[in-house]
Amino acid sequence: MKRGAAVEPVMGHVKAEHRMDRNFLKGRVGDRISAAVAAAGHNFGLLLRWLAELLRAIIRTFAETVPSQNIA
Repeated sequence: MKRGAAVEPVMGHVKAEHRMDRNFLKGRVGDRISAAVAAAGHNFGLLLRWLAELLRAIIRTFAETVPSQNIA
């Protein structure tokens, strides 16, 4: 029950925001495939956000360590 309560908001968000209002796959297997694809898409989005934050941190670190050149 607790796991379902944690998953349901994510599934609702994915269905509402990513054009998954209707399941076009047939039967129980189609339902499972649809849920797996929705979960994979959600996790991929989380991974992309994490990688973007990592890249920003790396760029920030390099920007702080590279000495600026004063042109006179």
